[in-house]
Amino acid sequence: MERRQHIPKDRLSEKTSFAPRLLSDAHAEDMDTPFEWALAEQMNIGYLCCGRWADVQPDRLALIHIDTQDEAHHWQYGQIESAAIGLRAALKTLGLARQDRIALMLPQSPETIISHIAGYYSEAIILPLFSLFGLDALSYRLKDSATRFVITDSTGYEKLCQIAQHCPDIEHVIIIDSLPDEHNGQSDFPNCHNFWQLVDTASPDRTRPDTSRDDPAIMIYTSGTTGSPKGALHAHRFLLGHLPNIEISHNQLPQPDDIAWTPADWAWIGGLMDLALPALYYGVPLISHRMRKFDAEKAFQLIATYQIRNMFLPPTALKMMQAYNLTHSLPEGVNIRTIASGGEALPQTVTDWANTQLGVSINEIYGQTECNLVICTNRPAESCPHGFMGKAVPGHELAIFDGDGKMLPAGEIGQIGIASPDPVMFLGYWGQTEKTQAKFHGKWLMTGDLAVRNEDGFFRFVSRDDDIISSAGYRIGPTEIENCLISHKDIVNAGVIGLPDALKGEAITAIIVPQTGIVGTDRLAEELKTLIREKLSPHMCPKHIFWTEELPLTTTGKVMRRELRAYYADTHKGS
Repeated sequence: MERRQHIPKDRLSEKTSFAPRLLSDAHAEDMDTPFEWALAEQMNIGYLCCGRWADVQPDRLALIHIDTQDEAHHWQYGQIESAAIGLRAALKTLGLARQDRIALMLPQSPETIISHIAGYYSEAIILPLFSLFGLDALSYRLKDSATRFVITDSTGYEKLCQIAQHCPDIEHVIIIDSLPDEHNGQSDFPNCHNFWQLVDTASPDRTRPDTSRDDPAIMIYTSGTTGSPKGALHAHRFLLGHLPNIEISHNQLPQPDDIAWTPADWAWIGGLMDLALPALYYGVPLISHRMRKFDAEKAFQLIATYQIRNMFLPPTALKMMQAYNLTHSLPEGVNIRTIASGGEALPQTVTDWANTQLGVSINEIYGQTECNLVICTNRPAESCPHGFMGKAVPGHELAIFDGDGKMLPAGEIGQIGIASPDPVMFLGYWGQTEKTQAKFHGKWLMTGDLAVRNEDGFFRFVSRDDDIISSAGYRIGPTEIENCLISHKDIVNAGVIGLPDALKGEAITAIIVPQTGIVGTDRLAEELKTLIREKLSPHMCPKHIFWTEELPLTTTGKVMRRELRAYYADTHKGS
């Protein structure tokens, strides 16, 4: 067996429908069944998700892309592999070096998957970026990561042109559709290329890299709960670390006729790692479709048309689907097998609806960008007490700690800690050694989330020990939003918090201090919301804005967000 392989070729023959699971059948019934990792020294995400299938079943269906005209385009593993190898060759010709960052500013598309595979084959570091990010959010991440290569579309290119002076490290921009001169624009980047021209004209080298399981592969920026967002750097083993949770939360994925889809953007860890790449790993066809704004009716039609069986759906999407189904019948052909959801607690009404109307027991999952998918429920095999989010997934060791780092017994509230080493755990924060060290207490990664574990090993989420906002399935840090608001000439200070919201889980709420002589009007509020949408992202836009003369501050001048939450929770109820 070649060292780059995780699963021998003879186990991926035509007789094998899917890649074998990591967990035994016993784990499907009892998550407490002992499990030990058996990770190869050498592995590569690109090979695990594409190359090994292309070697033995090149015609196997990998991806169904539904374009903006609702036309379906079928992609086989062999086609994706060939395009990825061509792109890798082109990137090498352009000067791509090992561990260079390749930013992907793309929606769900075949080019996104091809770019991922090419990046892993190149031994580079993939940097997924949300295509709806505003200028400030993009420029910060591109500059902080010193990204040299960006792969995007024409819309993303126009954003890049506006921040070019703030991102001096960018050397090459690769566009999947029209080049700048094709839409009468002057390129701000002298080295601007067409994606498919590069792929089609390259002289590919089909040898695959012998990367180590601990070699850097992907960097995903955190939400920036305390300060600016941090780049969480992950290794190739990161993919394998997700799989036990995937297998349990999707009821022994893969199964015959499984087809996977998530509306969550692949730039986020939820969309990419909670379903997209694991589906490709197992050989489960993946649906690719850009849904700029979630629409429950269109989602159900997509599910029916393409016989989607497995989904990762944020709680907000599930609430919208439930609301739609209260007044509309489901289209014929809806036949869902599994749904996983995470980001916030699901109301009992949603899980009951899924059980009765969809015939599905939703499994809830928990994790962080730094260490994802470490807790989940195992419905319907194992009942979970109401209000609890599940047990530790096999292969991950978790405990509860007090503020002094002392491990607490069952029944006591404390911070969730995750033991290292763990294959799904990050390598560290990009360029921030001290903050990486501060994340750990001995061998334990401290999540900052408060929870309680009962005698049976079930975890119940209590609150966040930091100031993260969980809204519509997104984990949002307040600092970026506050800084953007303060950049407005009429604003002195701002505090951003999350308040309970029936649909989104939490509603982003800004408490703002205007400049002396400036009145906080509806017009100014809309102006500030537009600023957030344009500079950061629409998903970071405050739903509520309150005006105040002063904010509660610490002696060092930091906003005391806990006091704001305590006060404005009552104010919000009456608004």
